[in-house]
Amino acid sequence: MVHSAIHEDTARDGRSDAVADDAVMSMADFHSWFNARARANSFQVDRIPFADLSGWDFEPDTGNLVHASGRFFSVEGLRVRTDRPWVSEWAQPIIVQPEIGVLGILVKRFDGVPHCLMQAKMEPGNINGLQISPTVQATRSNYMKVHGGAATKYMEYFRPGSRGRVLFDGLQSEQGSWFLHKRNRNIVVETDDDVPLDEDFCWLTLDQIRRLLRLDHMVNMDSRTVLACVPPALARPDEGTTGDGSFVEAVHRSLSGRGRAVHDPGHILSWLTEVRARQELVQRRVPLKEIAEDGWRLGHDVIDHRDGKYFDVVAVAVEASNREVTAWTQPLVAPRQSGLLALLVKRIGGTLHALVQARSDAGTLNIAELTATVHCQPGNYTDAPAEYRPPYLDYALAAATGRVRLDVVHSEEGGRFYHAQNRYLVIEVEDDFAAEPDDRFLWTTLSQLMSLLSHSNYLTVELRSLMAGMRSF
Repeated sequence: MVHSAIHEDTARDGRSDAVADDAVMSMADFHSWFNARARANSFQVDRIPFADLSGWDFEPDTGNLVHASGRFFSVEGLRVRTDRPWVSEWAQPIIVQPEIGVLGILVKRFDGVPHCLMQAKMEPGNINGLQISPTVQATRSNYMKVHGGAATKYMEYFRPGSRGRVLFDGLQSEQGSWFLHKRNRNIVVETDDDVPLDEDFCWLTLDQIRRLLRLDHMVNMDSRTVLACVPPALARPDEGTTGDGSFVEAVHRSLSGRGRAVHDPGHILSWLTEVRARQELVQRRVPLKEIAEDGWRLGHDVIDHRDGKYFDVVAVAVEASNREVTAWTQPLVAPRQSGLLALLVKRIGGTLHALVQARSDAGTLNIAELTATVHCQPGNYTDAPAEYRPPYLDYALAAATGRVRLDVVHSEEGGRFYHAQNRYLVIEVEDDFAAEPDDRFLWTTLSQLMSLLSHSNYLTVELRSLMAGMRSF
């Protein structure tokens, strides 16, 4: 069994003796290994009635869907009031998961080349079963073994006192549309230790991961958010030095901080602070059964909205031979349709800039975060007045193929969402493109967005996925 990876341009029969034989993998080897892991493990996910959930039940008084342990998460009701002109008040189900989990990537250098320890992991909501996940992807309840199962592999490298060097460590938000104030710890640790390799894990170079990020449903959301935070020092040393004027060079230059930015960092922070100060976002947790008056219906196997939009809450029974617990049941949020995340980029004064928006979602912790230019489920706006359709949505949908620099479909968090997927686009706009006057949008360089990752709750998880994609060029 082959377990890990190095640069593809290293010949298989001419590799350095400094790289152990079991730490060598080409992309072809990776795909063979990944397919072998899918065959070696059995996975089964079935929709079930809520009555068949084990350990989960609806509270008699509130109707909230909770676990008997009082841990993991609950599905409750949330009432929201904003000052946006279209649908300013609503109620919805929301996942409440106050505990902070760990999303960690372990880095080790082979022959001087940084490698990331990645996992082929099944999540119940994944469209295609296995996807590439971080070294550690675990809720606090899981790594504390509340489920009574096996220990989380490699967790010792991310605990206080480990011998590794911390390269990045920060709290980052997750989907505000479906989570209330959810955050996870994103951490990157480098080690010099000899790391024993489990058969469901492999070492991949950043170059190889970049290639995998271009494939649909391959690199999961938890990997993408951590990869977006990987320090630039681990990137290729020749990035941005070709001088060929290509889009790839423009991306590397913008990421490296070379070139002049339209706005300085102080202006960006002041702008977002101003949005947060004036934006109204009032959130009130309510009993789940109370939101029935807002069009939500509780059936024997689904909670859905009478308009057939937004999302459902469903229950599943899961079997997975390579998980800490091999069989369980749980609720999942199931979006009614795919989402669209489109980032419009433009070279301004020779420097590539991205048009980001400050967005408030139902469960956002700090009023507003930066996200893609377009961030929506387009089907939710089919009956919206034209003036209330998301800005730039129609532009993104009609973009000429020659302007699209990235087009990939990624799955979202398969541990909480059932078949949730978004189409991620990067579109380089025309030279004469002018942003519409709107004080919730701002041009930033990619380097400026990277610097904001050192803060909590500045970039949405969707924008972090796009940043991982931008770093794949």
